[in-house]
Amino acid sequence: MSKLQDWKKDRGEAPGVTPVALHEHRILVANRGEIAMRIMRSCIKLGVAFTAVYTAEDAASGHVRLAREKGGEKGLFRVSSYHDANELMAVADEAGCTAVHPGYGFFAEDFRFARRVTKRDRKMIFIGPSWKIIRELGDKINTKRLARSLGVPTVPGSDRPIYDELEAERIAKSVFDFQEQQGIQRPLVLVKASAGGGGMGIEEVYDPDQFRSVYRRIRNYAMRQFKDEGVLIEQRITDFNHLEVQVISDRSGRNPVHFGTRNCSIQSTGLQKRVEIAPGFAPETLEYSFNAERVLTDIVDYSLTMARKVGYDNVGTWEWIVTRKGEPFLMEVNTRIQVENGVSACISRVHGREGVDLIAEQIRTGLGQPLGYTQEDIATEGVGIEYRLIAEDPDNNFTPWVGRIERFAWEEAPWLTMLTHVPCDAPYEIPTEFDPNLALAIIWGRDLHEAQARGLTFLNSLRLEGSNNAGEALKSNVGFLKANTGRILHF
Repeated sequence: MSKLQDWKKDRGEAPGVTPVALHEHRILVANRGEIAMRIMRSCIKLGVAFTAVYTAEDAASGHVRLAREKGGEKGLFRVSSYHDANELMAVADEAGCTAVHPGYGFFAEDFRFARRVTKRDRKMIFIGPSWKIIRELGDKINTKRLARSLGVPTVPGSDRPIYDELEAERIAKSVFDFQEQQGIQRPLVLVKASAGGGGMGIEEVYDPDQFRSVYRRIRNYAMRQFKDEGVLIEQRITDFNHLEVQVISDRSGRNPVHFGTRNCSIQSTGLQKRVEIAPGFAPETLEYSFNAERVLTDIVDYSLTMARKVGYDNVGTWEWIVTRKGEPFLMEVNTRIQVENGVSACISRVHGREGVDLIAEQIRTGLGQPLGYTQEDIATEGVGIEYRLIAEDPDNNFTPWVGRIERFAWEEAPWLTMLTHVPCDAPYEIPTEFDPNLALAIIWGRDLHEAQARGLTFLNSLRLEGSNNAGEALKSNVGFLKANTGRILHF
């Protein structure tokens, strides 16, 4: 409990708690591509100055063009790397920035970076949750422990490193028993070195009689490699839907609200999201073997309970898995804006008005403005689909494709929002230094069937052509997106 109290007490140390006129701020956009463009456009909408950065590899990116056109004299600086915090701080000082927006990826969930931004000699505002919240909720063990203390369901397993063999066996038995209750034909337990990472020190156990020997082997390995013999006992659920709850609060941390749910279950073989849908289920259209409406209500209530407890003070996403029996389990909390925030925004209405911009809301509240509305003022309408357009080969394990885009065009529609950093009026060489994400296409429909039909209309109208140095045609996931549109929100 003391940690939670400390988080709330610490909130006062960050600049931006006392609102300052938005036009007096300048935000360093510490990211690239389409998210950098969305941040810049939100700044323009709010009347906030911005400074963008780019590397040599991104010279042709749309975010560079936008910054040159709209950023003014101090709107754009070249850097050697988006990963160099020292260089970013130097740019911020040179441009006179008062805040930093990390976007997603890079420094977005790095509490040390957030802490540095707010504690350096020339303090700035970190547009995101306070650094202590990022630190604590970024630790999955801490998050699980907090969730369990509030009665929030989590995946069975340990919520701390286990050093005692008998305790480890007891936890493993509970995990095996849980999977058998789920009707899983071949239950398994994950045994992991708690100090490990990157897939090191993990084994799967299918036979309870083999657990003890595997536990000892991982414990010994952990001690040799990491000087810590702590072991985590977890369960892997393989047949589930991946749902999310979009949460936002102002710097008071007292009044978090949600902007609905998302379903992110259509993924690559590497479990990378490819299609996101809001809301998370469609019980009015599809039949489920459980009370889908109840599941959506429960995960929202659980997420807000945790947000209130920690005094969450910006945008965040609570990620859930839901089993075929309709049982939700908290997976993790993402303390940042997510790629798919736009699909939640497209179905959201505040005071009945369309055009919610969650990044603008993140910036506005991050700079100290009050939220200005309650949950009762928020409603959702229709169904949104977000397609991630990526240069990759789904038939070859989603291997990234490298080459030149020679044509990128689509038919405009009032129900379509395209977010892309790829120039559509000139050839574009995909940088090999970054993931080959090309665009996000957000589709809105009055109901699921209309959204699906419009999604296919968009995908069929899309013209995406190019070639690599060997003269081979561009490969993309457009075919994969088409093939999976028909199963959206099915379970």
